[in-house]
Amino acid sequence: MHADTGEHRSGDTAWCIPKRGGGEAFLLLLLEFQSGIAPRMALRVLVYAGLLWQHLEREKRLLPGGRLPPILPIVLYRGKSKWSAPLSLRPLIALPEGSPLWEWQPDMCYCVIDERRFDEADLAQREGLLPLVFRVETAVEPDQLVVVKAAARAWFAANPVPETLRLLFIELLRAAMEPLAPGMPVPDDLWESETVLAEDVEAWKQKYIEKGRQEGVEIGERKGEAAALFRLLERRFGALPEWVKERVTAADRGALEGWLVRVLEAESLDGVFD
Repeated sequence: MHADTGEHRSGDTAWCIPKRGGGEAFLLLLLEFQSGIAPRMALRVLVYAGLLWQHLEREKRLLPGGRLPPILPIVLYRGKSKWSAPLSLRPLIALPEGSPLWEWQPDMCYCVIDERRFDEADLAQREGLLPLVFRVETAVEPDQLVVVKAAARAWFAANPVPETLRLLFIELLRAAMEPLAPGMPVPDDLWESETVLAEDVEAWKQKYIEKGRQEGVEIGERKGEAAALFRLLERRFGALPEWVKERVTAADRGALEGWLVRVLEAESLDGVFD
């Protein structure tokens, strides 16, 4: 789809729908995938709609009587904060309420599908592929993806769809797993086995629980050594300047142990830290 200026828009979907009384109608879906809130989305949707209608007019694909086909604009949003942009063009136009100029102003509305506003339990009860996609994209724990994968395998087994669609869903599952379980290799047979993902997630959880315990012990020991160093420094040299506090607070255990040894012999703060 191109404007007269050469501007290009892609990603829109045209549906050809048979009518009960015969003939066809076109339904154009403008899909906007947004991770952040766009305050002037209504204006963008209006521009997209105009470009689509221009394109169909040039291609001589208007409806009987030269009428424009209807458009259903949908914004698919997955940001963390709730969508707050105006859902129509009118709030963006600087006119007071009751102005006679409103009669000649354009308007455009759009529908927002806010993925993160759907409850996980609600999505789990819904049939179809789209709820499964939403559950993958909004998952916050690896365990959730294990459950979704089992539901998706059952859905694909019961619904004859193109193989490319199944492969796309598997790639979506892989992409979702990587940030939720950093450091865990996603298995090649992710989809084929009923247990492989669950087993890998459990192994990953045990690994990182143990790592967290070790890090907790190390942090506790480092804090204890830092506290001991502060006490010795204050006893020998009095009130400590800010730079000393910053260095001690940011130091690792090796540096702290070295300073603890030197504080007993050094003649000054510089002698401890230089």
